[in-house]
Amino acid sequence: MAQHTSSAHAHTHEPGAHHIVPVSTYLVVFAALMVLLIITLLAAMVNLGEWNLVIAITIAVAKALLVVLYFMHLRWSSYLVRIFAGAALFWLAILFVLTLQDFFTRNTSLLVR
Repeated sequence: MAQHTSSAHAHTHEPGAHHIVPVSTYLVVFAALMVLLIITLLAAMVNLGEWNLVIAITIAVAKALLVVLYFMHLRWSSYLVRIFAGAALFWLAILFVLTLQDFFTRNTSLLVR
């Protein structure tokens, strides 16, 4: 193993190298997820009409971002991994749009008896 004596190489990220995340970061993310869980429960108890769905989805996206960025280490991944994660989200969006398009264009009068 080569040792780097230059300070220029101290903070570089080599491809394939693992990033060591401090336990304190995981604890902060866990605390944030628990706070978002409590906010989700409190928001479910309050009737805000159409805003309930908007608030629930916003909280769910925030929780998903925390999990993907920190627990799946996407924050420290290469750009190629980030591109593939974005492509997966784009494909998921396509599937949702196609499913919703099919759902909203069906004849619902045949389903109601």
